[in-house]
Amino acid sequence: MRSSSVAPAVFLAASLSLAAWTPAVAQQPGITDTEIKFGNIMPYSGPASALSVTGKVFAAYFDMINERGGVNGRKLNMISLDDGFSPPKTVEATRRLVENDGVAFMFGTMGTAPSSATAKYLNGAKVPHLFLISSASKWNEPATRPWLMALPWAPNYVEEAGIEVRYARAKNPNARFAILYQNDDAGKDYLRGVRQALGADADKAIAMATSFEVADPTVDSQILTLANTKADVFLIYSVTPRACAQAIRKAYETGWRPTRFIASGCANKDTVMVPAGLEAASGIMSVVALKPYTPDSKDAGLVAYADFMKSRLPNVDPANFAAGYGYMVAQALVVVLEQCKNDLSRANIMAQAANLKNVSLSMLLPGITLNTSPTDYRPIKDGYMVEFRDNQLVVISDLLRGGS
Repeated sequence: MRSSSVAPAVFLAASLSLAAWTPAVAQQPGITDTEIKFGNIMPYSGPASALSVTGKVFAAYFDMINERGGVNGRKLNMISLDDGFSPPKTVEATRRLVENDGVAFMFGTMGTAPSSATAKYLNGAKVPHLFLISSASKWNEPATRPWLMALPWAPNYVEEAGIEVRYARAKNPNARFAILYQNDDAGKDYLRGVRQALGADADKAIAMATSFEVADPTVDSQILTLANTKADVFLIYSVTPRACAQAIRKAYETGWRPTRFIASGCANKDTVMVPAGLEAASGIMSVVALKPYTPDSKDAGLVAYADFMKSRLPNVDPANFAAGYGYMVAQALVVVLEQCKNDLSRANIMAQAANLKNVSLSMLLPGITLNTSPTDYRPIKDGYMVEFRDNQLVVISDLLRGGS
């Protein structure tokens, strides 16, 4: 395996070997008769480094695909660089991948702020960025950003917030809400979703909303302020496991016992619930589209996933949400590339991503399939409510629609 560096950088490449070849049509950089080369950026260092498990699963999954012959006779070569979850580094790494490494497309960059920093460049250069990792609603803008598509782990932040608010108000119509949110586009998206769901009652129903920065060492002061509101419902939005775990722990220590919802990206026992304390995390809810992993599951998809993790990444807990999510998104990319057949032009790669019809993936909960169109770039629109109980996430609802 080769190595590359980008202040600092990690290079994860799916293994390469000779493959049965098919005649190449005129292609852009990154495509040969035997290879599909694409770029990825992960926070292997920095405040969101716990999420880099997703990148490791990507690489392992593509290794497996290559060992089986690749996609339509071509091996998958993913070049993955570290940005430390710092948007300026994301820009540097993206330009390197496109201009120096000659990748065909970008895939699965982690985070709203990093992906936002490169959006104008990639869209202007007509380089697809497939399945970037963010639930921000702004990625569903095919008219103005036709080369960018996200594949979140749940409905987008606006819809996720709406589902949680409606669920809470069904239990307590007069509930007052306290909100902790990350001070970036994603956090503001979530807050907007809360206000939309509350409608005319928003100003009255929101006891307090306070933000934090990703680089903040703790969120303790924000939690103490929110706890003083004695609100009935506590909504926690962050993509960083550290902030989510701190928020759960500190709120519990104050003796405040509201109904609690945590962002879907933090619905992770390994990186959030355990650090927060299992007792403190008990009862917390979230909206998810992926099947919660349990070691005794008989579900065929989860069994195959568990076998994959045991053989490919034995030191990673299969219950780690970031791992299961990485497995699902890697599957989705293979579906798109298979649909491309021998036309791997950038235009056709993007066209196939925007033409997913009832794609069923093994890690998605029942009733949830991937669907996109040239006018709707939201692959996942619905989810289920889960609750952390008995040291695991348990589905507690029927399928919940995210709305339009």
